[in-house]
Amino acid sequence: MKILIYGATEVGCLLATEFFEDHDVTIIDKEENKTEELKKLDIGFIKGNASNTEVLKLADIRNADVFIACTSIDEANIVACLTAKKMSGVRTVCFVTKEEYRNVLNVDRSDMCLCEFFIDEIVWPEELLTQEIFRIVTVAQALDVEFFANGRARLLEYKLKEGMALVDKKIKDCNFTKNTLIVGITREGALSIPNGDTVLLAGDKLIFMGTSHSLDILAGTFFHDKESVKTVTIIGGGNVGLMLAQTLEDVKIKTKIIEKNYERCEFLSQKLKSTLIINGDGTDLKLLDEEEIGSSDVTISVTNNDERNLLTSLLAKQLGTKRTITRVSKVLNIPLFEKVGVDIAISAKNSALNEVKNALDEDSNVGILATVEQGQGEVLEIDLSTEFNNKKIFEMRFPRPAVVGVIQRGNGIIIPKGDTELHTGDTLIIFTKAEDADLIKAMFNKADR
Repeated sequence: MKILIYGATEVGCLLATEFFEDHDVTIIDKEENKTEELKKLDIGFIKGNASNTEVLKLADIRNADVFIACTSIDEANIVACLTAKKMSGVRTVCFVTKEEYRNVLNVDRSDMCLCEFFIDEIVWPEELLTQEIFRIVTVAQALDVEFFANGRARLLEYKLKEGMALVDKKIKDCNFTKNTLIVGITREGALSIPNGDTVLLAGDKLIFMGTSHSLDILAGTFFHDKESVKTVTIIGGGNVGLMLAQTLEDVKIKTKIIEKNYERCEFLSQKLKSTLIINGDGTDLKLLDEEEIGSSDVTISVTNNDERNLLTSLLAKQLGTKRTITRVSKVLNIPLFEKVGVDIAISAKNSALNEVKNALDEDSNVGILATVEQGQGEVLEIDLSTEFNNKKIFEMRFPRPAVVGVIQRGNGIIIPKGDTELHTGDTLIIFTKAEDADLIKAMFNKADR
């Protein structure tokens, strides 16, 4: 696949790093924006502005499969995507930072009045980040939460702590809840696919898939006792802080926002109904203590500054808050933040990367539903072809380790066992390591041809 990326930004570099080994990738931008990290990749680089038709011709836009615009300027991204679409009909992916652009550009493809002058995919990373944080907040103690099959199935990730009943047990002896599968384990930063003889150790991050009801039982049995999140403090009242507070209000969670800018506080007070707005500095230990931040079930730091987010999270932790979630702008900072004590470090760029990968798989019978552990694991959605009809799970013979976590059949879902029989038309939700995902996808794409 030929992929053109407009913008030698951190997002552009992340996308190029993800795709260059399997695709023909070219980045378009000014020469001064070409970083050392990009120079290490086997990709093309064209100097110029992708809104210029001559530059797009030089990049061979007519033979491109995907055009991604991810500069830091919304208007430049929009114009470049529309120009590329007009020149070649290429599939376009446009990054934006403003809600109004997302709303205006997200047109209904089924609209009969729609002309051929449109953008295929609009990616607003802050919205994706908000959705991901909200999923995590609403499940006590979970490190990651993903929903599948219209919410009837889920993925949950938990950290195994010293003294828990599962420590030092083999998986086959754990007696996990019915309709629940353990699909992955992250140990010392490395993800693996476990089997029944795998021994669970303190510090492991365990990834489960199953029905929503069964995972609720699992969580209550092993990780918390009917615990629910009742109070949340948000440090930072920008777009993410506002959207997050609005969603938390909808589910009746008591929320407060600490925002340094007074005018922004006034704006927040007009937009929010029940959230307490505090004008102050989230790094002020005295303020955090006076506002009893330590009594919050979750403290979420979502300013645009990584250092401030880290400091406020550690201060909140010191004051006694149960769980901290921290926004990280630089993806490389995620493991460092978690190493020094932040419970969950999360990046809008990783969420956006997953969205783009889905766009690239749009014409395949295989899609990516989610990524976990900073992209080490992938959840694939696969429409089953006739070749696998009446085969049992244990007969699938995957080329690399993978787990079928959920089967969607008609309006129902099945959490399979080894002897579960597959039918043509089933949709499989499969967990595997990202490095093995292409082989798993190729197995099904080949069968579909």
